[in-house]
Amino acid sequence: MTLRTKRFLLRSQYVLLVAGSSALGYCVFVTIEAGHYQAWAREQLEKPSSYLEALAAPSNRKELSTRAPLPRSRRIAFVGRVDVPRIHLSAMIAEGATSPVLDLAVGHVPGTVLPGQAGNMALAAHRDTFFRRLGELEPGDAIRIIVSRAEYRYRITFTDIVNPDETWVLQSTSGQALTLITCYPFHFVGAAPKRFVVRARRLDLN
Repeated sequence: MTLRTKRFLLRSQYVLLVAGSSALGYCVFVTIEAGHYQAWAREQLEKPSSYLEALAAPSNRKELSTRAPLPRSRRIAFVGRVDVPRIHLSAMIAEGATSPVLDLAVGHVPGTVLPGQAGNMALAAHRDTFFRRLGELEPGDAIRIIVSRAEYRYRITFTDIVNPDETWVLQSTSGQALTLITCYPFHFVGAAPKRFVVRARRLDLN
């Protein structure tokens, strides 16, 4: 092995070490911040007043999303909580489906309805965080959405694997539906090519 080759290998090892350490540090940072957000949002949900009523009015959504005090000065409003007993999931829902939102919580997809409204409420989350066990769900399993002073119960009707451009999963439906979305395959390295979808219907309608 030549001296030049040894130097190249040494530099490569250094670059890989720095890259690995940076990635690990970022993951730890995001995990801690997500924990802080989840705790903060749970506290808000227990308060007598809720952001949900203001969030339900389209004219107030932008104003509301700029007022919630969050880590790193992010202004992300919370919506409520999603509980899925079968997979031991209980996570807070935040408004939006951008990367900053999904780093902290399950995201409510803009343009879809809120709990209690007719249509299709869509929630998205990363496959390696809150929705890592979504693939274990089956038709008949229960889902609960909890907001201030209200709880909505759903029953899963089907699960499916779709392409990212299959926007029918976000389209409005009759009655009150709930759609959970994450990337698929769950253990794929890199940008996953598919989406895993769970569709549920509300049970406790009058």
